[in-house]
Amino acid sequence: MSDPVVNAGGATAAPPAPPASAKPTPKPAAKPAKGETRREWWGTVAWTTFTASMIAMLLGTVRFLFPNVLSEPPNTFKGGDITTFEEGKVEDKFKDRGAWIILDRDEKNRRIIYALSTICTHLGCTPNWLVGEKKFKCPCHGSGFKISGVNFEGPAPRPLERYAVKKTDDNQVLVDKSKKYQKELGQWDDPDSFILV
Repeated sequence: MSDPVVNAGGATAAPPAPPASAKPTPKPAAKPAKGETRREWWGTVAWTTFTASMIAMLLGTVRFLFPNVLSEPPNTFKGGDITTFEEGKVEDKFKDRGAWIILDRDEKNRRIIYALSTICTHLGCTPNWLVGEKKFKCPCHGSGFKISGVNFEGPAPRPLERYAVKKTDDNQVLVDKSKKYQKELGQWDDPDSFILV
């Protein structure tokens, strides 16, 4: 023990307090090792990628539940007044709707109106009507069709198809594209594949 300290006035004073210990200065935080920051970065990238792919899969599943709805033009349309058609002339104003309307004579020499499909029976291209040559000519592979739709040149394996036609009460040609008739199956003799004029 330390001896008591006596003042100049003779009073005893308490021994001096030991010096206050200095607070240790905090050490700067240790820098993470180089491998740890890289590991954290790759972990973040992995979780972000995983989350994005799960969201994309969820959105794809939800999209699958709502199928596309196509607005297609109606299968039937009026092709004009029967009295306005000229024999041997192809009416091509409905080509964009997939049909040519024609007034011509059949094998029995009857005047008939029929509607031909504008789809080549080879690979589905759209032939053009060549007025000077009186034939349909496919620009893709050179198939040729007579005005009746019968194939006579090129790779097309069969004639063009006919659509169902009928005469309406107001003397119009009504074309129904939902019904097709093929010559090689004997369907061109069906009374719904032509109109007698």
